[in-house]
Amino acid sequence: MKKQFSNQLEELSKIVGEKNLLTREEQMLDYSHDEFPDVEISQVPLAVVKPVNTHQVSEIMKWANKTKIPVTPRGGGTGLCGACIPSPGGIVLSLENMNRIIEIDSDNRMAVVEPGVRFMDFYEAVEKENLFFPPHPGDESAAIGGVIATNAGGARALKYGVIRNFVKGLEVVLPDGEIIQLGGKILKNSTGYSLLHLMIGSEGTLGIVTKGIFNLLPPPKTQVTLIAPFDNLENAIRVVPALAKAGILPMAVEFIEDDSIKVAEDFMKKKWPCQEGKAHLMIILDGTGDDEVLNVARQIGTVCGEFGARDVFVADTKGKQKEILEIRSNIYETIKKYVIEILDIALPPSAIPGHVDTVHKLSREYNLWLPTFGHAADGNVHTLPLRAHYREGKWEEIPESQWKKVYPRVRKALHDDARKRGGLVSGEHGIGLVKKEYLADAVGENVVEKMRLIKKVFDPNNILNPGKIF
Repeated sequence: MKKQFSNQLEELSKIVGEKNLLTREEQMLDYSHDEFPDVEISQVPLAVVKPVNTHQVSEIMKWANKTKIPVTPRGGGTGLCGACIPSPGGIVLSLENMNRIIEIDSDNRMAVVEPGVRFMDFYEAVEKENLFFPPHPGDESAAIGGVIATNAGGARALKYGVIRNFVKGLEVVLPDGEIIQLGGKILKNSTGYSLLHLMIGSEGTLGIVTKGIFNLLPPPKTQVTLIAPFDNLENAIRVVPALAKAGILPMAVEFIEDDSIKVAEDFMKKKWPCQEGKAHLMIILDGTGDDEVLNVARQIGTVCGEFGARDVFVADTKGKQKEILEIRSNIYETIKKYVIEILDIALPPSAIPGHVDTVHKLSREYNLWLPTFGHAADGNVHTLPLRAHYREGKWEEIPESQWKKVYPRVRKALHDDARKRGGLVSGEHGIGLVKKEYLADAVGENVVEKMRLIKKVFDPNNILNPGKIF
């Protein structure tokens, strides 16, 4: 295949130039994987092409459609489900060179950006214009194109929604090279079928996003973080509907169990503000002023007390808030070396305690540590099965033969439990390569068949990121 493919290189080189065409294996290793922990799913592509504009993307897709060589679009490579793993016998189309923030339109509160822009740069540009982009996926090095492709969420989805809620327009190159414009700098759109929303979350299987238009908001004036410890997770989660009934809408509500906090504390040499309790709620509030936010914080404290909170710690300075968020954000980094997979189950929020109880039972039954945390108010639960235990400040690895034998059973049991509770496979990471086996069980084979038909309409030759989702 490689010998046959070498005959095609000249045509690709003419499109993007020699410096934007990688063909040596050592150059392409970084493009063979995403952040999914299991490196066995990695695949070195035949080549990596790095276009600099929409016209080049279009020409690449025309070439691919003619040669029938698969193309896998790639943003920042920070995904967690193998969605940008190269298809066997195919090339990677990296959007890293299309990284311009084209416009921050303050009059219309819209931003126009290319897909290779990193979120850390996007946030900075938006804040300079005294505006606010609420969605906050966990990794700020993520590229905008990939975040659109997975409809990423993040902790702020409770109040502000996910990426889908802020994408107002897209420029998309279709598998045959055609360029289409969807939406625009408009807030309301009932003009025919929403192909815009069909592209969002399609994981690069229907088209390649080459430009995005985002709605922006005025920034909140004040932000406060609360930590409330509870004796058990059930009481902690019961706070969430009680807040809704009280008319309180936080920016974010996260739940974290004490074992996950402990390992992050040890790693960072910092202390979580509350040392009591088995389960903690981290509640972030924002608003128009100090008095308003602190008044809501007092109301939340009262509600938490009604459900057995041992205390409510208020982080009312940026320094205190930063330290809390650093510990919370570094839980994954502290255990990353031993993570087998990051599950991304979506549940009705009230089903979280029952599901986490199942997690605990499976942990005991199979002797796997299954640290679990997530977005309490929007029901997105992340369980991270580990191939090691953390005891008395030390890691104890589990033999590979042991965890590889039991993990598939644990994984299936967790997804089965979620389905029984009205849950779905993914809340924000997507399906990609690694969750395909659960899709039909989650949504029904008839729905998957409709997805296949949509894919066939857009990509009859199946050359754009084939083998992903289903």
